[in-house]
Amino acid sequence: MKRFRLPLPLLVLLLSCPLLLPAQARYANPVLHADYSDPDVCRVGEDYYMTASSFNCFPGLPILHSRDLVHWELAGAALSDYPGPDWYGPDADFHGRVQHGNGVWAPAIRYHDGWFYIFCGDPDRGIFMVRTQDPRGRWEDPVWVVKAKGFIDPCPLWDEDGRAWLSHAAAGSRAGLKSVVFVAPMSPDGTRLLGPSRIVYDGHKTQPTIEGTKFYKRDGRYYIFAPAGGVKTGWQTVLRAESPYGPYEERIVMASAEGTINGPHQGGWVETAQGEHWFLHFQDKGAYGRIVHLQPMTWRSDGWPLIGEDPDGDGIGQPVASYRMPGVAMAAGSFDAERPRWRRKGSAARRNQDASTATGPYGLPLEWQFPAVPSPYWHHLLPDGTIRLYSVEQPYGTDWRQMPNLLLRKFPAENFTVVARLQFHPHPAMQETAGFLVTGDDLAGYQLVAEADGVRLGHFTSRPVGKSADGGPVIEEEIDENVAFFPYDSSREVSLWVKLEVRAKPTGTPVPEAICRFGYSTDGRTFTRPAFDFKACPEQWIGAKFGFFCNRPVRKNDGGWLDVSELRIQ
Repeated sequence: MKRFRLPLPLLVLLLSCPLLLPAQARYANPVLHADYSDPDVCRVGEDYYMTASSFNCFPGLPILHSRDLVHWELAGAALSDYPGPDWYGPDADFHGRVQHGNGVWAPAIRYHDGWFYIFCGDPDRGIFMVRTQDPRGRWEDPVWVVKAKGFIDPCPLWDEDGRAWLSHAAAGSRAGLKSVVFVAPMSPDGTRLLGPSRIVYDGHKTQPTIEGTKFYKRDGRYYIFAPAGGVKTGWQTVLRAESPYGPYEERIVMASAEGTINGPHQGGWVETAQGEHWFLHFQDKGAYGRIVHLQPMTWRSDGWPLIGEDPDGDGIGQPVASYRMPGVAMAAGSFDAERPRWRRKGSAARRNQDASTATGPYGLPLEWQFPAVPSPYWHHLLPDGTIRLYSVEQPYGTDWRQMPNLLLRKFPAENFTVVARLQFHPHPAMQETAGFLVTGDDLAGYQLVAEADGVRLGHFTSRPVGKSADGGPVIEEEIDENVAFFPYDSSREVSLWVKLEVRAKPTGTPVPEAICRFGYSTDGRTFTRPAFDFKACPEQWIGAKFGFFCNRPVRKNDGGWLDVSELRIQ
């Protein structure tokens, strides 16, 4: 029997990236071992486009492309500077405000009448829409479809009669109500609601915490796909009705079973040009984030879908660890958007295979994100591919969680190694710092502190241990400031290499621990590492990341910088 509420041990190996076995033409889950929460997908011809939640990180709303649903290319981003300062008045400034867990929640992507649309919820502001005719290019500025605190997880549906509808859920933390599903009439251009949202389904008794709505129509019936039961221990539910307003029947169509993943949580259905049906969804994997799985889907003779496989014949599917490849054309050069690859000085930007998608809206490779809306003063991509980070004034001391200028990347696999060459050129009078770190609720890394005749290397860990009287976090830090000392060269620069090894440690559950080991080197070959390991952890709704920073404690006319001039990921 399937179990719906408690996670069970993982008895099958989930590989860090898609595995193709030519003889059987099979793939292995997950198809993306990287943090793409709440994925949704649409098809246009033979092309598939996926987006995902980006929360407080920018660029936001990543755009991924595939020709086979297994290999994905990170092709663009739909949001660069949301929320716009004009929504809060001409003097508002969002550069420098990190709002963990807020921002862009649970998008839906659709293609309609020549346009790609993405609808997403901001739990504090309402529902927004962006659109474009070129998903790899510039998306139009967001339209505020409805202002409402607590509206989340929207999905549009354009009916055959020309009418449009919008489904969504409610965030209990903001609305004071959850476990319900809404439908509202919407203008055909997707810019506004034509009437109030109406609760069409209550899941409190049988489908608690139902959310993540995806709205479809098939054979004259309306279907809302929605996960329930919670992110780590829940299942997939489908609602069905003859009218957008219901009444809706319910059915559980996929759940965890012994030997399968925990969850499985929110995702989207897509039909191939050949008439096959597939479902992409995420699994919460702790520090590794919310990774993406692909499940086969079939429509039963009674008009209900079944996701995954059903070995016991009870009509409720369970996730597959491996399955035959979808019967779609595989584009030459398709690849996993987060598969570890090499980048060396001179490679321009560790480019995707299509040079037109090499950089995002901030002029940096698309894999990089900031934890807040970035300033153009923070960074520059040099012609040889070096990333230069300029020192940024920080009022936060050593509370890295509040620093908006961290340049970060998602964990790309269960086991991986990062080696980076850092060249620190501090201003002689600014007490600047720079470094390399792993983020999450707990953080750790190396910090370079500029001194008169050189740079002192220290190793730090930082974790929240409570809240102060004003509600702010109480931070506990451990800093070894005397790991090493490096004198300046003739140009007042210090060069060294840093290394991060991440290894998965089994826990007896579907979610292993991510154990991090740091090291430093003067030649890039022989590394010395700290005498302890660090266990990475997620932050609110987001997996752990690694990256770089460059800061100063005072405001001056100009400052120094940190060059990341070589980066190897394997």
